[in-house]
Amino acid sequence: MAYDLLLKGGQLIDPKNEIDGLRDVAIKQGKIAAVEPEIAVDRAESVIDASGLLVTPGLVDIHMHAYATPGHPNEWAGDNSILPDGFSFRTGVTTMVDTGSAGWRNFEDFRFRVIDRSKTRLFALINIAGTGMTSTDHEQNPFDMDTDKAAAMAKEHADIVVGIKTAHYYGPEWISVDRCLEAAEKAALPVMIDFGYFKLERPFYQLLNEKLRRGDIATHIFRGPVPWFNAKGEVLDYLYKAREKGIIFDVGHGGGSFCFRNAAPATAQGFYPDSISTDLHVGSMNIGMLDMLTTMSKFLVMGMPLAEVIRASTVNPASEISHSELGHLSIGAVADVALLKVQHGRFGYADSFGGRLEGDQRLVCELTLKDGEVVWDWNGRAAIDYRDLGETYGIREGEFLILPPDA
Repeated sequence: MAYDLLLKGGQLIDPKNEIDGLRDVAIKQGKIAAVEPEIAVDRAESVIDASGLLVTPGLVDIHMHAYATPGHPNEWAGDNSILPDGFSFRTGVTTMVDTGSAGWRNFEDFRFRVIDRSKTRLFALINIAGTGMTSTDHEQNPFDMDTDKAAAMAKEHADIVVGIKTAHYYGPEWISVDRCLEAAEKAALPVMIDFGYFKLERPFYQLLNEKLRRGDIATHIFRGPVPWFNAKGEVLDYLYKAREKGIIFDVGHGGGSFCFRNAAPATAQGFYPDSISTDLHVGSMNIGMLDMLTTMSKFLVMGMPLAEVIRASTVNPASEISHSELGHLSIGAVADVALLKVQHGRFGYADSFGGRLEGDQRLVCELTLKDGEVVWDWNGRAAIDYRDLGETYGIREGEFLILPPDA
C-alpha cells in the first residue's frame, strides 16, 4: 500500500496553504504524504470517511496550565495539575503550551512529572517568579525574579521552552514585566504577559506600545478591565498601533479573563485575536470557558469567519511559539489532524463576567490524529463493523478450554 491511512472526502481547511475545499489527505509513517482532490481508496491500508466533516491541522492551545493552577495559594504546585492527555485530544488539540506554571526553581520537576510523561505535545513558558504559580503571593516577590537563572533554565530546556512569562503582579511598578523582558532577551525568546492587576501607574497602552517587542504576546486581551473602545464604541487606536508593531493578541479565556462586552464589538469591527487559547485550569474547565472548541465556537458565533477561527487555532499559535513545523498539513508535516463537525442548533455560551451569548453553531471533535495515530475517535470512525471481523472472538469449542459442566 502507498499509504497507511487515508482521510476521505472531508473539507480541508489549512490556512497556511490557503486550502479551503474538498480534499483527501493521505498519511504515511506519521507524516502527511499526499493532499489531493481524489485519492483512490485501494492505495491505503486504512480509510476513514471524513465526508461532512472539517479536516484541519491539529489544534494548538498556547495558554493552559498543566502544573500549578492559578488561585490556589499555599498548595504544592502539582496538586491542581490538569493532565494534558485528559483534555487535549478529545477537543482536537494535539499541542499545548503551559504558560508559566513553573519557574526556574521547579521547572525540572514539572518536566519530569508532566511534560516527559504526556502524549500530548507539550511546550512551556518559564515563569520569571522562581516558584511559578504556586501562589499569587510568590509572584509578587522581586527577589525571586532572577533573570540569569530563568534564562539559564530556558536554555537548558530549549527543546520545550518557548518563552518567559509573568502573571498576576499587582504592584504599581513594572518590575515583573521588566525582569521578564530581561530574561527573555538573555534567552532570545518572546514573553507572554498576563497583565494581572491593572494600575494607573502602569497603563495597558504603555505595556503594548512601549514595553513589549515584536513577537511578544499579550494574553487575556478580552478581560473586562482592558480599555478597548472610545466614546463612539470604536476600537481604540493604540490597539491597532500595537498590532502594527507586531504585538501578538492572545485570548487566554480562563475562568475570569473573557468578556463578551469587549470581545463581541471588537470582533464585529474585524479586530480578531491572533491566537485563540483556553487558559485551561481547574477553575475554568467546568464553567464558562469549558474547552478549546467551545472557545473557538464563541468567536464563530460572534462573526469571525470559520477559516480565521481555524487560523487562530493552528498555524498562528504554532508560529507564535516558533514551531512552524506545526499547525498545517503540508506534505512532509507531522500528521497532527483534527476532524471537526459544525453542529447547527441553538447553543448558549457564557463569559467570565456573567454574560451570555446565544448562537446557532458549535464545533465538536469527531476524531484526532497525533503523528498519524488515532488518539480520539468519538464515533468509532477508525474501527470496522464488528460483523465483518469473523466469528465470535476467543477460543472455540474443541480448543484448549475449561468449559462449565453443562456446556
